[in-house]
Amino acid sequence: MKIAVLLSRARVEEKLLFEALDKRGVDYDKLYDPEIVFDLQKPGFYYDCVLERCINHSRALYALRILDGWGIKTVNTYAVADTCGNKFLTTMALLRDKIPSPRTFIAFTQESALAAIDRLGYPVVMKPAIGSWGRLLSKINDRDAAETILEHKEVLGSYHHSIYYIQEYIHKPQRDIRAFVVGDECICAIYRYSEHWITNTARGGQAQNCPVTPELARLSVAAAKAVGGGVVAIDLLESPDRGLLVNEVNYTMEFRNSIETTGVDIPGRIIDYVLQVARG
Repeated sequence: MKIAVLLSRARVEEKLLFEALDKRGVDYDKLYDPEIVFDLQKPGFYYDCVLERCINHSRALYALRILDGWGIKTVNTYAVADTCGNKFLTTMALLRDKIPSPRTFIAFTQESALAAIDRLGYPVVMKPAIGSWGRLLSKINDRDAAETILEHKEVLGSYHHSIYYIQEYIHKPQRDIRAFVVGDECICAIYRYSEHWITNTARGGQAQNCPVTPELARLSVAAAKAVGGGVVAIDLLESPDRGLLVNEVNYTMEFRNSIETTGVDIPGRIIDYVLQVARG
């Protein structure tokens, strides 16, 4: 069996995955996306499975599509990366499977975006459809702020700023939940606490173990299946009147702050799943 890890650089997570592979005596290669060249007319290599760990979404997406075309199994798949890497596609997948999530509007102009915000009621959250680590999120508290932010997005003028993804603001208890799903199991979860409304650990949120209740497990696994399954992290919000809502699904998840917090060998569980996929 031959495994490869496709990565941008060896962060803490990737080093832990390498250690898990070494412990299992697995033969593997490291494929660095800044160096790799794909000959589209002629497959340059073959692996039983490739674990994707790219930082850049576009590189991950293109590489996974190429590997898929070559018939090489990947974790995660191109379809999962495509869906999870775009919040609009994720929302559509969740709605299709009737998974509870925040109310979301899409608009294409400043005028229609303002109309959507007025319908939702303040505050609202505006996000780029493609993005991670809590970047470029805006909590809009009133119409003056809405007009200013919409004008800025119009002036920025890039493809990512031409679609307005507008979501209701959930009054969560200064925390959210990140649940880790591997295959068909929710293996663990953490609370992410912050006095700021953005609770990402990349933005200073503090991790604490979150018990995996039957409801949390059911909803997390259902959300994972909605986007295509594999190894994903589910971000959930606790609504005071509607219970758990799935907010986002992440396909190249970070887990360094969650191993000791939960007591679960997350990299080991990921590698065991990769080997399961490789064996078919």
